[in-house]
Formats: sequence, structure tokens, C-alpha cells
Amino acid sequence: MKSKIILVLIFSTIFFSCEEKLSKDEIKLIQEAKPVLDLKKAAYLYHFAYDCIEQEYPNKLNQVIGDASYLKSPKELHPAFYGCFDWHSSVHGHWTLVTILKEIPNFEFQEAILIKLKTTITKENIEKEMLYFYDVHNNTYERTYGWAWVLKLSEVLKEWEHPAANELDRNLQPLVDLLITKYIEFLPKLTYPIRVGEHPNIAFGMSFALDYAVKYHPELAQLIKQRAIDYFSKDTNCPVTWEPNGFDFFSPCLQEAVLMMKVLPKEKFEKWFDAFLPEFSKNPSLYFQIAEVSDRSDGKLAHLDGLNFSRAWCLYELGKHLENHKMIDLANQHFNASYAKMDSGEYAGAHWLASFALYTIQQSK
Repeated sequence: MKSKIILVLIFSTIFFSCEEKLSKDEIKLIQEAKPVLDLKKAAYLYHFAYDCIEQEYPNKLNQVIGDASYLKSPKELHPAFYGCFDWHSSVHGHWTLVTILKEIPNFEFQEAILIKLKTTITKENIEKEMLYFYDVHNNTYERTYGWAWVLKLSEVLKEWEHPAANELDRNLQPLVDLLITKYIEFLPKLTYPIRVGEHPNIAFGMSFALDYAVKYHPELAQLIKQRAIDYFSKDTNCPVTWEPNGFDFFSPCLQEAVLMMKVLPKEKFEKWFDAFLPEFSKNPSLYFQIAEVSDRSDGKLAHLDGLNFSRAWCLYELGKHLENHKMIDLANQHFNASYAKMDSGEYAGAHWLASFALYTIQQSK
């Protein structure tokens, strides 16, 4: 085991510059290495998020235009979360920066990040963001993907032991409260679950919200648990071999499994999981091969790098819960495959993938 760790440390320092000099076995060893958030990874991921949260253009607003007064710049419409191409990516870009500071208190770019956070997550900016969600034409805006990331951002702010965290958290909280209200209004009306591999995937939106709710909002936690049972408790034989669709960045099967893992007692979950993904635990690599991206300049095709990351974080969570090393090994392979290719120079991936990579590292612990 010691020799394996030494090899990983040696090879990981030279892999990207001289991959062609390594043997196939050496490359495989690197690809299977479990990711750790060290200073090098933190600095690498920081640049993606830091650079984009103030990059206003290009921008995809995803808004409904009620009249000519809606034709405003992204920064006018969304003074807190106007960068990173779209609103939700700006939110999880902020989460990325806060998480790095939380995990690495002596991070070399701490002051620069703090200055930026204090200019975006202000009381006034968040109040303006809330007005957008009250608009009759946009009151379902970012349902539930963006909502989930706001709660994830709030969660890390509450857990970050730094003098700036309390003020940022207080500033953000009114928006958090509004989106919690929207969750509570929406989930009872959602008759059928949304099982797609992109933003509307309801298992993802419920899973992230549940992480927040079990700590800070018991009413929402109870609702999510009940709706998860309503939606998914009778599911069997998830069609995992149908995945991925060409634009996926979520695995519908794995997102659902992780949500149910959080909802059910372990013994009940194991029984449910065996019926939901029969034989999957024995050899998960038979069902999932690393997704290949044919064109990283195409925003939809670049989703597949995100799929590798989100599959990985689900496999880490499930593998640890079920004590299944094969899932963890497969997670390592998925993470490293896309991490090695993140810096493609294409904004289609650069504006959001750092968040997915960092969240995956968090779940690998």
C-alpha cells in the first residue's frame, strides 16, 4: 500500500506534462487515485470560479419577458449572481470560492475572494434578486436546480468559521427563506417526479435541499423525505443502461439512489437499492463507462464532463454507505478522466465545472 501511495504522488506531479512517457499501468494507477483538495487543486479550481463570477458576457438569462422594461443587462437584473454565463452557475461559483476558503483557511487568494464576495452578496443585491423571483412571469425561475445551489451556498456559509461568513450568511438568508417557501409550495403540487439528466432533475434538487433542511429547516426536511418516498419507494430496475443521454450532466438513476440513501434507514435502503439497481453493486463498471466529450466548445456536449463528476460524487456517497470499494474505484476513474481535461480553454465548461469537481472531491472524503 505504501508503495502505491508513493507511486501516485510521484506520477501525479508529472502526469499532465509527460503522460506519453508513462506505462499503461502507471497511467491506470493515477486515474484510479482518490482526489484530495490540496493547495494545488484549490488554486486550480479557484481560478475558474473567481474569473467567471464577474464575467457578465456571454450570458444566458433564461427569463420570460413581460414587456420592454425586462430588457436589461444581466447585472441590472441579477446584481449578485450575474456572471458565469447563467444565474445558477454564478451561485455555485460562489459556493466554490466559499468552500475553498472554508477547507483551506490559509489559502493564498483569500483576501481577493473576500473582497469579491463582499461586493456581490450584499443586503441590497439580494433584495433585488428576490424581486425577480416575485415577478409574475418569473416566479418559477431556476426551479429547482438554482434553488438547490442557493441552499448549498447558505449551508457552507453557516459552517464556515470566519468573521465574514456571518454577514454574508445574513445577507443571503432572505433569498434562502423565499426559496424554501417555494420548495414547500411546489413539492406537494409536483404529482410526478422529473427524471431527466439535466437541471430539472428533481432527485438532485431534493437531495441538495435535504442536506440543508436536516440541519436548519425541519419542516422542509420532513416534506422532502415524504415526497421522496412518494416518488421513488416503489421504483425497481432503473434503466441504467439507457444512460447517458447526449446532453446529460446527471445520472437519473444515481441521483435517485443518493436521495433515497439519505431518506431510508440503511437496512431498508440496501433492500431498495438491490431492487432498484439489481447486480449493480457486484460490478458497477459494467453499467457505467466514462462519458466521452466530443466537443468541449459546445455547451450541451460539455455537459458530459459534468456527468463524470456527478456520477463520481454519487458513487463516492453510495460506495461509502454500502462499503463497496468497486463503486469508489469507479468514482475515482470518472473524476480523474474529466479533471484532467477541465482546462480546455472553452468557457462552455469553464463557467461551471469547477463546482462539480470540487463537490466531487468533498464527497470522496
